[in-house]
Amino acid sequence: MATTNTLSDPAIQLQLRQAKMDDIPQIAALSERVYAGTGMYGYPEPVLIGQQNHFPEGQFVVVAGEKIVGYCATLRVSEKRAFKQHNWSEITGNGYIATHDPHGEWLYGMEVCVDPNYRGYRIGQRLYNARKQLAQDLSLKGIVFAGRLPTLASRIKRYGTAEAYVEAVRKKEQRDPVLSFQLRNDFEFIGLIPHYLDADHQSMGYGVHMIWRNPKVSQTPAKGKQKNYGKRQPDSVRVGTVQYQQRKVQSFEEFMEAVAYFVDVVADYKGDFVVFPELFTLQLLSMESQQLSPVEAIEALTKYTPQFREAMRDLALRYNINIIGGSHPTRMPNGRVENICYIFLRDGTVHAQAKIHPTPNEAYWWNIEGGSELDVIQTDCGPIGVLICYDSEFPELARHLTDQGAQILFVPFCTDERQGYLRVRYCCQARAVENQIYVVMSGNCGNLPNVANMDIQYAQSCILTPCDLPFARDGIAADTTPNTEMVAMADLRPDLLMTARNSGSVQNLRDRRHDLYHVRWKGK
Repeated sequence: MATTNTLSDPAIQLQLRQAKMDDIPQIAALSERVYAGTGMYGYPEPVLIGQQNHFPEGQFVVVAGEKIVGYCATLRVSEKRAFKQHNWSEITGNGYIATHDPHGEWLYGMEVCVDPNYRGYRIGQRLYNARKQLAQDLSLKGIVFAGRLPTLASRIKRYGTAEAYVEAVRKKEQRDPVLSFQLRNDFEFIGLIPHYLDADHQSMGYGVHMIWRNPKVSQTPAKGKQKNYGKRQPDSVRVGTVQYQQRKVQSFEEFMEAVAYFVDVVADYKGDFVVFPELFTLQLLSMESQQLSPVEAIEALTKYTPQFREAMRDLALRYNINIIGGSHPTRMPNGRVENICYIFLRDGTVHAQAKIHPTPNEAYWWNIEGGSELDVIQTDCGPIGVLICYDSEFPELARHLTDQGAQILFVPFCTDERQGYLRVRYCCQARAVENQIYVVMSGNCGNLPNVANMDIQYAQSCILTPCDLPFARDGIAADTTPNTEMVAMADLRPDLLMTARNSGSVQNLRDRRHDLYHVRWKGK
């Protein structure tokens, strides 16, 4: 159903501003409306989250009152990448703009869309002007993009080739709703890119390679190679991972006293995050007078969920620290039991991340089912992601979080013997290398003889880094002694991740072949 244009109301004003995280649902809905019937799809919310996390200052919206009626997305690219042949997926990282280069000399325009009910108000013009202003504010050489030809398919018989059609538009013998507008806005045509976006049937897959040169910046190439490595900033994130010993407790209060002790320790060291292991709340079952069956045990544990959430949130507020609350079996509103990691931020916000892949053991003995949502969590230390134990062994999940902007991946785990532990450890190290992120592991040690599936534990908690020159040579920022209760801490620098991604010995994220493969999330 068409949306009524609200600009007839004198109280409604058009305003252009930078996009915010809160705008994402509206932007996703706008893009769906704009591309309906074209054969192309709008932007799902995880993609828009990635855009915001990678380059927030490059995303703009136009609002009519509270309604978003226009949107544009940009990223920075190097001159070499800007002018060579490319396709949309390759240069935009499939829309997530994980390919954003903070040192890039050019602003790349990857998207402009305007609500069909608000066309005629020069909303596109406002967005293009915002891009130009951004390029000038950042002292970039200019703007480059590959535009659409939405009337090409309907006129190709008349002109024979895409090149002939573009030439007719340039000579003003033919009007194109997009190209004609761009030429009027001082953009120069530099060529056609075949197979730029094959899903764009109206443009027959072509992209029109265009540039706008910033008049305030010299276009003369700099002499010699430019140094773009070795930079660092003082900002760091201090993380403490708790290798937690399972022991019998007499009450919920005793359990929380042990938890509070470790929160206090990491907070005293001015930590930003403290991390607990997967299923560490199973310790509460040691209070039971007799051993419960696995199903009975999980059912008993789920009853502690409200009390656990309230107590952990209070600790995060009192100690001014973000808590990755291990994981806790939770009865969902639909009756399913899921293994949930609760994340308690120091502003009082509580997030929940379900384990996506229960192990065969969890599914068989405890009837735990997997979740279907996986999003980054915005914190005061930047975007983070959480994967619970077995989930770290599925590389697509970590890549999905990295594409959304995650810089630190937290992995609470619970493994009974060394082989199981090493599967998780090796996979976490791989996730750190292939995504150029930090990975923090936290596991249980000790034994709970009367608690089903918790009779033995093996752990060596650690904080892992990519393997490159800015980091520890073995890719380990901090490690623990196996099977010993202790805390390991490290200062993690997000700027070093950016240095590695853009000028490291290897550049895994930048070198991905987006023309060949990508991860597409089908869940929410």
